[in-house]
Amino acid sequence: MQFGFCLMSDVTEIGFFSHVEALGYASVWVADSQMLFSDCYAVLALAARQTSRLRIGPGTAICGTRIAPVQAAAIATINVLAPGRVFLGIGTGNTAMRTMGQKPMKMSEYSEYLRVLAALLRGETVDYTFNGITRPIKLLHREGRDMRLDPPIPLYVSGFGPRAMALAGEHGDGIIFAIPPRGVPVAEALSHARQGAARGNRSSEGFRNASLSSVFVLENGEAVDSDRVKAAIGPNVMASVYYFYDTVHERGIEPPPFLARIWRKYCQLVDQTPAEHRHFRTHECHYTGLHRGEAELIDAQLIRDTCLIGTADELVERIRELERDGLEELVFAIGTDTKWRLAEDFARLVMRRL
Repeated sequence: MQFGFCLMSDVTEIGFFSHVEALGYASVWVADSQMLFSDCYAVLALAARQTSRLRIGPGTAICGTRIAPVQAAAIATINVLAPGRVFLGIGTGNTAMRTMGQKPMKMSEYSEYLRVLAALLRGETVDYTFNGITRPIKLLHREGRDMRLDPPIPLYVSGFGPRAMALAGEHGDGIIFAIPPRGVPVAEALSHARQGAARGNRSSEGFRNASLSSVFVLENGEAVDSDRVKAAIGPNVMASVYYFYDTVHERGIEPPPFLARIWRKYCQLVDQTPAEHRHFRTHECHYTGLHRGEAELIDAQLIRDTCLIGTADELVERIRELERDGLEELVFAIGTDTKWRLAEDFARLVMRRL
């Protein structure tokens, strides 16, 4: 099992990359959300110069805000600075699109985007339609000083539902997904990816997998809902609530069972914001803070339902179980200043035992 962090992109905190590299972490994924954070590729360029072993890449880059050729050129540029250490995580962009009041990319468009992007990253010529015009395209200067496709850049496809997971197998080199209770068991995610690989006549050999999660190491006797826990990962807990708020209202469905007991109170908080600005309210604190009234919604059960939390012994056993299930990498999302200590605690108390 390898471990990494998913950071909310901040061009002033490049030191965190070398910090976690020294602690023995394998990767840092940089969130791409243009209305909230620094540009992820600017941050990755700086991080490439500050590290020598760490794998780095977007986590995840957004289809709806960058066309596929631009995305390929951007990551091929980072590959010049950190050859062999670069990956590209790609997703439909829930938060990045929602902060503009827009919906994430549809699955049919996502599939076409991935087809073009994957071909470009392989150095192939591929038909591409833009502004209603279809032409063959390829990266022309792909082995020069400005862009490099060699060493190869693994493409991790973000998948939180069966169709997206299948697209990861059909077009990608790996998948990044969520484990329960918000997500699915490892075996189920990999099964969907294998189905997609079969559909695309691709081998699943060497296919990679990673899970995006949240983690916290409790001190002996510390309550799951202590003030220290809430300050560190309370925003992570609420990120799950924000995600389902849009889905529930757009589809006219019930919230997932683990959110049912707080749902009405959360919706009342959101209703205090004018309707035309609610897409600001539901995402502006993404992983970084809490709105007034949200801390009161977070209890021990909700934290357990959305995060990997426990004593060092408990986390070691849970991670060993995930490893037995076939999970290869755990990526911990974090957007608060507590990330420095969190990285140290997990490395010292948990990671060294695994």
